[in-house]
Amino acid sequence: MLTTSRKRVPTTTKVASLKGGTNLFENVFKQIDDVLRKDAGCSSELDYIEQTSWVLFLKYLDDLDKARKLAKQLSGEKHTPLLEPKYRWESWACPKDKNGKIDFNSALTGDDLRDFINNELFSYLGKFKFAASGFDTLDYKIGEIFSEITNKIQSGYNLREILELVDSLKFQTSADKHEMSSLYEDKIKNMGNAGRNGGEYYTPRPLIKAIIKVVNPKIGQTIYDGAVGSAGFLCEAFLYLMQSKKLTPADVEILQRNTFFGKEKKSLAYIIGTMNMILHGIDAPNIIHTNSLTENSADIQEIDRYDIILANPPFGGKERSEVQQNFAIKTSETAYLFLQHFMKSLRSGGSAGIVIKNTFLNNTDKASIQLRKDILENFNLHTILDCPAGTFIGAGVKTVVLFFKKGEPTKQIWYYQLDPGRKMGKTNPLSEDDLKEFIELQKDSKETNSSWIVNVEAVNKQTWDLSVTNPNRNHKTIRLSPESIIADIEELEAKSLETLKRIKESL
Repeated sequence: MLTTSRKRVPTTTKVASLKGGTNLFENVFKQIDDVLRKDAGCSSELDYIEQTSWVLFLKYLDDLDKARKLAKQLSGEKHTPLLEPKYRWESWACPKDKNGKIDFNSALTGDDLRDFINNELFSYLGKFKFAASGFDTLDYKIGEIFSEITNKIQSGYNLREILELVDSLKFQTSADKHEMSSLYEDKIKNMGNAGRNGGEYYTPRPLIKAIIKVVNPKIGQTIYDGAVGSAGFLCEAFLYLMQSKKLTPADVEILQRNTFFGKEKKSLAYIIGTMNMILHGIDAPNIIHTNSLTENSADIQEIDRYDIILANPPFGGKERSEVQQNFAIKTSETAYLFLQHFMKSLRSGGSAGIVIKNTFLNNTDKASIQLRKDILENFNLHTILDCPAGTFIGAGVKTVVLFFKKGEPTKQIWYYQLDPGRKMGKTNPLSEDDLKEFIELQKDSKETNSSWIVNVEAVNKQTWDLSVTNPNRNHKTIRLSPESIIADIEELEAKSLETLKRIKESL
């Protein structure tokens, strides 16, 4: 066991006095954020979730290893621990005395704790990926995460406090994981609302759920997101399939190992996405840390393709010329390259639900026109959902969702113009009720004041313009309440303060 000459005074955290369940998890998460706010190394919601994630992951590994050990003992088999004794949670994070209490005489703290984590623990864990048998193993996930992430918590005393808080959490039951996953989703949402580039990690969950209901995946189909972010699509698809029927052990194994696949370029998003899937109950997520766009689309074969693709690729970004060479239609717009990647990666007969900027429908540049032509001639673009401004909080752009199937040309497109009847934003986010009508009407492509059908024969074959022009809607003026106006002003003021803060930090 690790020792230190420093004696530890117990922290004043109130974990022991809290009741179990949601209240415990919620309070622990709040207390962790409070500790991180006072640490010099953490300055934003992005830092908070990143640093919380690696600590949670190590506690998850400890609980998982204990569960595996118990299972092996019950079956009379030998258990091989995941980690060497020195690096197990019980040795360095929260060693216990004979009464099951934290042994503060042997627990590292202060500079000793910080230096051990920075110089020994992360280095040891980062090497796991080199000995792993494949990308889809837990060993590889451990190695990938800890070779990419760094500990930003500068105070070893803050680290000690966080470790003790996380030690009170358990990952041993489905209920535990459900509560944790819900709170983790809340943290991702907060990060998405925090300004800067946090919004790229969060797609509103009501929108994701609606997309999944329309695409309607089945157990046995493969599901892919090549811009996985926080893995919201894969997590919600997992929950959807878990509830779709009474599952057999074979079904569960298929969902765990052979259903969900993703790729993510950015380190933080890769870590958050992996952790989010684990908390939702997928033990070893099939997420690869790579840039999907570096793969030559001409090299994608049938064995590389998927039955279902669900994604919200980043838009507004620009890709280098060498990346553009991987695609038949050359463009620097990241979202258009991703759309080509998804079109190539979809299996014949497969279905997709893709979020993209609404300007894709009528942009006059060569790439946009060619992409629209390609998708109409080679895919059945059966549905377009037009989302209102404010659907993506802080993003500042309007979006549409393209629903298409591969293998037959488009004959007609059913449009639905979503209008919640209110100005949307942080205080009035998208809700599941807002999308109920869309989901119901889409089943039969019904025409209403909010929906209409366009026959492809009527589309201009020079521009392939697919603009959202509702012929049925009686346009109404939305009257804002005083409360809504005040909320908008407060939101703008908060954004201005955040911008000023970043300017000051950069000086």
